[in-house]
Amino acid sequence: MTLSPAVARLLNLGHAVDHMFLLIFATAVTSIAPEFGFDRWEDLLPYSAGAFLMFGLGSVPAGRLGDLWGRRNMMVIFFFGMSASALLCAATQSAWQMAAALVLLGAFSAIYHPVGIPMLVQHAPNPGATIGLNGLVGNLGIALAAILTGFMVKFLGWRMAFIVPALMCLVCGLLFLRWSEPETESPAKRQGRAKVGLSPALLARLFLVMTFAAISGSLLFNFTTNGNGQLMRERFVGLVEDPAHLGSLLACVYAVASLAQVVVGRLIDSFALKPLYFCIVLLQIPAFLLAANAQGWLLFWLQIGFMVTIFGAIPFTDAMIVRYVDDSMRSRVSGMRLAVSFGISSLAVYMLGPVVKAAGFANLLFVMAGIAACTAAFVLLLPADPVAPSR
Repeated sequence: MTLSPAVARLLNLGHAVDHMFLLIFATAVTSIAPEFGFDRWEDLLPYSAGAFLMFGLGSVPAGRLGDLWGRRNMMVIFFFGMSASALLCAATQSAWQMAAALVLLGAFSAIYHPVGIPMLVQHAPNPGATIGLNGLVGNLGIALAAILTGFMVKFLGWRMAFIVPALMCLVCGLLFLRWSEPETESPAKRQGRAKVGLSPALLARLFLVMTFAAISGSLLFNFTTNGNGQLMRERFVGLVEDPAHLGSLLACVYAVASLAQVVVGRLIDSFALKPLYFCIVLLQIPAFLLAANAQGWLLFWLQIGFMVTIFGAIPFTDAMIVRYVDDSMRSRVSGMRLAVSFGISSLAVYMLGPVVKAAGFANLLFVMAGIAACTAAFVLLLPADPVAPSR
């Protein structure tokens, strides 16, 4: 099935929807906490951990259904399911109701990565550039969560921060249903081979190391995207305290950092994966160490720095799957990798509030520098590219 430009744009937009919806709660948690009877946001945030656990665990059945039943069918369910679950979040009246609604949201959000990205790249001539653009749009969704939620909370209340995106997502689902062509056969029935063949031993080593690197990278992603708003709020006291202005600053951080994925995506098409991946991950360590005690505008620039390296590292796992895995089983392989990495890294969301409450953001950032060092060590264990990259 060849994708029309309109359908490709909707698939990219789906990535923005996926990340945006998962972070609305984390962005608005300070405003939601008093309404649900909590004195501190740190005590309410762990209730969202179920969403991120489902985001990981749900990737296995989502990937399997994507390969065996059809990726278009699954993406239709994704758009309508995300819309419905976000509306349910807006209607909640207690912390446990919100937790249940977020679990449902996480289950639907699990569809996108193992299904939407393989659907987008299945006929792409330059998969690295395609993945990079897709990553840019996805991370702009994180930026949109920051700025839209900030303004909604200030002017219309936190419930509208869920309702407005839900209605937008519903429109996207209707357009996708109308414009996308039905698949004539499931991806699992297609004939084809991986772009680069590896021996079974090298392939097993690749998947093992890639999964460990993805786990540590996902821990950093969850710690930062769920904690950046509160970190900025704490370190900007006396400078900027308005939630709409803080949301705009955080959106700026994410928007600038998102450009890294476009650059990295193009580099992936021309250079060996392993040294490029290692250099980007290595830069995370000094960025976190410097940010540990930074205040005000210095923190702002350091947040841009470490988010550039975190977002810049994201395309590598998808690029490796495209390069080394046949299209007929990419959704299942991607689903398994996501289930392990995001299933484990959902602990970051659960631990974030209690850790910050007990030890503060400075110590958390030191721990994150250590996690980045582990990621760099895992990347060094990747097998070297077996062929010279095309230029």
